[in-house]
Amino acid sequence: MFLIATLFVAGAGIRITTIADRLADRTGLGEAVFGGILLGASTSLSGIVTSLTAASDGLASLAVSNAVGGIAAQTTFLVIADLLYRRVNLEHAAADANNMLMAATLMLLISLPLAAAFSPEITLFAIHPVSVLLFIVYLFGAKAAISLKDKPMWQPEQTDETRADDPDEEAASKRPLPIMIASFVGLSLVLALCGYGIARSAAVISEEFGISQTIVGALMTAVATSLPELVTTLTAVRRGALQLAVGGIIGGNVFDVLFLSVSDVAYRDGSIYHAMTPSDELMLIGAVMITAILLMGLIMRERRGIGFEGLAILATYFGLVGIQLTLG
Repeated sequence: MFLIATLFVAGAGIRITTIADRLADRTGLGEAVFGGILLGASTSLSGIVTSLTAASDGLASLAVSNAVGGIAAQTTFLVIADLLYRRVNLEHAAADANNMLMAATLMLLISLPLAAAFSPEITLFAIHPVSVLLFIVYLFGAKAAISLKDKPMWQPEQTDETRADDPDEEAASKRPLPIMIASFVGLSLVLALCGYGIARSAAVISEEFGISQTIVGALMTAVATSLPELVTTLTAVRRGALQLAVGGIIGGNVFDVLFLSVSDVAYRDGSIYHAMTPSDELMLIGAVMITAILLMGLIMRERRGIGFEGLAILATYFGLVGIQLTLG
């Protein structure tokens, strides 16, 4: 079940990217905004259902590690896309103020669950206040991204390697808008259903093989449910939709933090933030580090290769994996 659901996740992710690119042009939202909000949310549905299902079953660590492990894995996928885009550093070519804004929003969102874990366990109906605050911050970031698109206060310097978001009106107009929207929604539902299958099978894998929930969540379900981000990123880069590629990863990561809010509601044994293990907290810290490195890369915009940010992200991610395996 785990492998079949993972394959369906990958297949739906490939198809949804093409539709998202055309919808970004057709709606006028642009690749960075559409990728950061709508595509990021839709490709995260399999992951949110995985965490929701795990939390409702009382598997707090699996729910948390799936969400946070997805953030680390998806940012690492961006380095893989950078390796394939040989013309120039991907963060240089896809320079966009919205992507930097969403990266900063992501760092703020990740810090809130960490703060909750070290604060008193105050809940209302077994829901921690931070779960509500996460949604408020997310909505603020989404509104700010749309406002920045409409009224930008500054623009990144354009170079001969900067890839602008030029709408492809001809491709976008080939299919009726309602059909495109219906296809986008339908593929999103497929991703959500696959998330349920992944969560159920992952729980059995953890129990039968005696593997900790953190390892299963961070290294198995997180990677499996993050495959839409991998295939959408690689497909977007191949199509030349670079802002969509970077925005989709960052937006997916931002939406992934909301997994924790939904999981806290589904987890009935108290605050899910206080049920986190030290391994889960370490993954949160690692996610902050990886996002900070990516933001630095987006600001500095190196031209050659994958840049310092690509090497640093790879080192940080595999260092986290090694530590998690050591902790068992």
